[in-house]
Amino acid sequence: MKRLDKIHSILSQALKPISIKITDDSDLHVGHAEASGAGETHFRLEIISEEFTNKTRVDRERLIHSLLADEFAAGLHSISIKASSPNDN
Repeated sequence: MKRLDKIHSILSQALKPISIKITDDSDLHVGHAEASGAGETHFRLEIISEEFTNKTRVDRERLIHSLLADEFAAGLHSISIKASSPNDN
C-alpha cells in the first residue's frame, strides 16, 4: 500500500473526518538532505474532524503525529498539518 493511502486510512479510521485532503509533496524535496530518494516522505494534510473540537492547534498536531508514529518510524519525514473542527471560524 502506498504511504499516502496508508496515512489516509489511519487518519480516516481514527478521526472520522468530515473532510480530508493529503498531498504528496515529496518531489519538492528531492535533493534535500532529509529526502531519502525513496519518495513519499513529505506530505501536506488538510483535515476537518469533530475530534478536534475544543483542542488547541498543538493538541491537534500531537494527536496526528501520534497516530502516524509508525509511519514516521518507517521513513515519513514531514507532514504539514492544517487541522480544524467544523466549528472553527
